[in-house]
Order: sequence, then C-alpha cells, then structure tokens
Amino acid sequence: MANHKSAIKRIRSNKDKTQRNKYQHKSARSAIQKLRETTDKKEAGSLLVFVSSMIDKLVKKNIIHKNKASNLKSKLTKKVNAL
Repeated sequence: MANHKSAIKRIRSNKDKTQRNKYQHKSARSAIQKLRETTDKKEAGSLLVFVSSMIDKLVKKNIIHKNKASNLKSKLTKKVNAL
C-alpha cells in the first residue's frame, strides 16, 4: 500500500481515469461493430464519420495507438466503399 499522501491520491485518480478510458474504448468498439454489420450504404457513410471521430478522440487521449487507429479507419472506409 502507498505510504505517501500524493501516492494515495494518484491511485484514486488512476482508477477513475482507467474506468473512463475503458468506457470510451468499449463504446468505440461497439460503434465499430455496428458499422461492420451495417449493409445500407447511406447509413454506413454517416456512421463512418461518427466512428472515425470516436477513433480520433481515442488517439488524442492515448487510449489507442495512432497506427492502430489509421488501420481501423482504412479498413472501415474500404468496407463502406465496397457496399
């Protein structure tokens, strides 16, 4: 267990941040899955913009790596264009 007041505060804040990051990451994954299951081109196009924005926000907050985000967006764009 931590012995310093600042370490105790850090443990508390890390727990909160981890919980927030997990929520954002999980919601983005759910949106990606929804986009992959979509068969309507028009709906997929609007959903792609939303999902790309979510992915960019995850990169900005260092939740996922920028190359992973780039690969995800590329694959999703190819899928939407193929519809």
